[in-house]
Amino acid sequence: MAIELKPSQALRLLRDVSLGLVREDKSGMAPDFTLRQVTLLLTVYLEPPPHTVRGLAARLGVTKPVITRALDSLGKQDLLTRKRDEADRRNVIVQRTVKGALYVEKMGDLVMAKGRDL
Repeated sequence: MAIELKPSQALRLLRDVSLGLVREDKSGMAPDFTLRQVTLLLTVYLEPPPHTVRGLAARLGVTKPVITRALDSLGKQDLLTRKRDEADRRNVIVQRTVKGALYVEKMGDLVMAKGRDL
């Protein structure tokens, strides 16, 4: 079922979700990540694996160092992990974590809640 939003409603939803993500409150959604980091996280969790640093850089239209820096931040929070591809040692595989899956689920709940508030 598609939901029709006016541009102002869509922007308000984006703002409200963003605000919920950056606030350190009882939502458990902190720490606040950059938009690039959130996009990377959601790409890994919403698109089927496998994910490589090279593939994610191409998918998001950024360089590999940009992906590496974002993965450093997300890895410190145990939301994603990296490991060397044993089949091709040149590739780095990006993997999901249980903590990351729970974070993304909470993020989905936040989006749904803010959408209902419109």
